[in-house]
Amino acid sequence: MNPNLVPQALAILVPVLIWSLAWKGVALWRAARNGQKAWFVVLLVLNTIGLLEIIYIFFFSKLKPADMEAADISAAK
Repeated sequence: MNPNLVPQALAILVPVLIWSLAWKGVALWRAARNGQKAWFVVLLVLNTIGLLEIIYIFFFSKLKPADMEAADISAAK
């Protein structure tokens, strides 16, 4: 194994880890506060380097349960 590869890998891994943990923490907190158990479990189990967490925060966490029911009803029509 190339000894020069380890510092390069850490230079990429550490920022990605910090990025992912920050978004995951915010998304899990919002899911818990909104009582969205399914989203909480999905966000906890899947590691998507922050992508799913960002999508949840900006698109799905703003919906209140009444808004989601209205969206489901209009989608069913």
